[in-house]
Amino acid sequence: MGLGSVSDGLAAVPPMGWNSWNRFQSRINERLLKETAEAMVSSGMARVGYEYVVIDDCWQTRRRKDGNLRIRRDIFPGGMRALADYVHSLGLKLGIYTCAGRWTCQRYAGSYKKAERDAELFAEWNIDFVKVDWCFSQRPFVLEDLDAPAAYAQWRDAVVRTGRPMVLSICEWGKTKPWEWATTVGHMWRTTGDIRDNWKSAMKILDANAVLWPHAGPGHWNDPDMLEVGNGGMTEEEYRSHFSLWAIMAAPLMAGNDLRTMSDPVRRILTAPEVIAVDQDTLGVQGRRIVRSGDREVWCKPLSDTGTWAVLLFNRGDRAQEIAVSWSDMGLDDIEFFVRDLWLQEDLGNFYEGYAAFIPRHGVELIRVRQKI
Repeated sequence: MGLGSVSDGLAAVPPMGWNSWNRFQSRINERLLKETAEAMVSSGMARVGYEYVVIDDCWQTRRRKDGNLRIRRDIFPGGMRALADYVHSLGLKLGIYTCAGRWTCQRYAGSYKKAERDAELFAEWNIDFVKVDWCFSQRPFVLEDLDAPAAYAQWRDAVVRTGRPMVLSICEWGKTKPWEWATTVGHMWRTTGDIRDNWKSAMKILDANAVLWPHAGPGHWNDPDMLEVGNGGMTEEEYRSHFSLWAIMAAPLMAGNDLRTMSDPVRRILTAPEVIAVDQDTLGVQGRRIVRSGDREVWCKPLSDTGTWAVLLFNRGDRAQEIAVSWSDMGLDDIEFFVRDLWLQEDLGNFYEGYAAFIPRHGVELIRVRQKI
C-alpha cells in the first residue's frame, strides 16, 4: 500500500461486522465485547462473513496522559491488546474508534493532530479497523478549521507507516462529499448523518446514498451507516427491507443490535446467505434504482457471474401492491431469464419479458435473474 492510495487488498468487498454504538452507546465494557464476539461465532454470523467487532465511542478517558490516549480501565481492565488477542482467537478482528477533532462526539479525548501517535498505538494493540469521526474539528474547538481531505489523508499515511493492515473508516457524515476525494484515502466513508431506528430515517439515508452509486467499488465503499436490524424501532418486514437495500447498495454490513439476545427472526435476517452474497459480490458494483413510480421502486445490481443480476422490488407505500420489472428496464432484451427468490432461497422458474410480485407495505422481494443460455 503506497502513501497515495489504499490499494492494499483490504475491503475488496464491503466490510461486515458489528459496532457497539447503535444499541449500547456509552454502555460498553470488556465483557460485552467478548460476549458479542462469542455470539458472532455461535449465531452463525461469522460463518456468513461478519468479522469485525468494533468498539465505538467512550472507551477512552477524558484526557490524554503524557500525550497518549488512555483506556478506561474501569470498563476495560484487561486492556486492548488482550481484548484483541481474545477476539483474534475466535477468528475475528477488532475495531476501534477515535475522532479527528479535539474530543470525540461524547467529549472523550480525541486525536487532534495526533494521527501518527494514535495509529502507532492502535497497531501496538493489534487493531484491525479504525473509525475516525469528525466532531469538534472546527473552530472554536480547534485553532483553525480542519480540512477533511487533508486530515483523513494524514490518518491514511499514519496507518500505512505502522505496517499493520487496518481498514480506515471515514466518518465526516458526507459533509465534504468524501465520495469525490476519499477513494485514495479510506476504505469506506459515511455518506449521511447518523441513522436512527425508524423507517423515516432509513428512507432518508437510502435516498441520499442511492445517487452515489458511481463512486463505490472494491476497496472504497459508500457507507450509509450501520444497521438497525433488531433494535426494536421497525417491524420485521421493515428490517428485512433495510437489510436488503443495504445489500443491493453494496454497503458495509455492520450490525448494531445485541447479538447475545437477538431473536431467531432477527438472526435469520442478519445471516441470510443469498442476500449477503449480493452485498459481497466481487464485481463490487453498487446497485441503483432503475424505476421509481410513486411508492413502487425497482433496483438492479449486476453480479460477477456473467449474465446475472440482483433485482429488488421495493414497496415504500403503506399498502400492499404489485410491483413489476421488465427486462427492458434493465437495458436487456426481452428474452428468457431464470429467477430465484433470495430470501426464500427458492427457484421460481423461467420468465419472459419481466417479472412481477405482490409486495407488502414497506416490503421487498429480492431476486436473482440469470440469462438463460
